Amino acid sequence: MKQILRITFDPNVMGGKPCIRGMRITVYDVLEYLASGMSQQEVLDEFPYLTEEDIRACFAYAADREKHILVATE
Repeated sequence: MKQILRITFDPNVMGGKPCIRGMRITVYDVLEYLASGMSQQEVLDEFPYLTEEDIRACFAYAADREKHILVATE
């Protein structure tokens, strides 16, 4: 998925957590802001170095991870 290429992993940046384009903002941060009620535009206004494509990449990354979660069965 092309969008997910915007998500980077570097052990020297935020402890290797998935970040956006190598910056010090994690996928979790963006998703947490959106989940807390901020609109996409508010996130973009608060972090002017982010783009709409970055936010879509966070959603794509989260969806891809969700697809790979194993479910325990009885």
